[in-house]
Amino acid sequence: MAILYGIHPVEQALAAGRPLERLLVARTTSRSRTQKLVDAARRARVSVRFVSRDELDREAGTRDHQGVAAIVGARQYLDLEDLLAQARRGGQPALFVILDGVEDPHNLGAILRTAYCAGADGVVLPERRAAGITPVVEKASAGASEHLAVARVTNLNRALERLKEAGIWLVGLDERAEQSFTDVDLTGPIGIVLGGEGKGLHEHVRAKCEFLVSIPTAGAIRSLNVSVAAGVVFYEAVRQRRTKK
Repeated sequence: MAILYGIHPVEQALAAGRPLERLLVARTTSRSRTQKLVDAARRARVSVRFVSRDELDREAGTRDHQGVAAIVGARQYLDLEDLLAQARRGGQPALFVILDGVEDPHNLGAILRTAYCAGADGVVLPERRAAGITPVVEKASAGASEHLAVARVTNLNRALERLKEAGIWLVGLDERAEQSFTDVDLTGPIGIVLGGEGKGLHEHVRAKCEFLVSIPTAGAIRSLNVSVAAGVVFYEAVRQRRTKK
């Protein structure tokens, strides 16, 4: 079991049908903020307990819970084949996000939120030297992680090869690249590959990308925060796809 905290993450977990063992609500929290959540939990036959704020702080392991936490089943990841199968059923050119070593949970949460809003079919995360989906990530994603298909792979190189075999073109974001992200066709089945904070893409990952693109910047700072850069590229893909239609 795991703890999930924050109004939006718990609300989205309920909406996605994720199994909840019980909902914990601080007695001092405004009922206007939590009543809808409490009603939804009761309709789903989830036990609701009203507790002191100190007890909720201990259960959640943080004070940043907005007066709400839930005991939930551990997050289940898909395998890569399931991710590909789901995308095929969508009937549109696939849009995947592949993260090469993003370690900051707030960045990961922000990327998941933007990927979901941009209509991504799924996200691929490596198991090693990278953040997984934790309560901090779920809160940072505002609950979007509950609705987005996520695969976690033991070998990112092999996962990239499998995506290529399945007809996915890999577009790596690299500040050293000469080609702008707006100059690449993002309307086909693609995987947008993003590197970790401060390190960027590993060389073996760069080598597997059909395209390497950068986001032009002004001034002395050459790169954006990875979650901001992700949003820029995701919505260029959205723009191109809508224009093509």
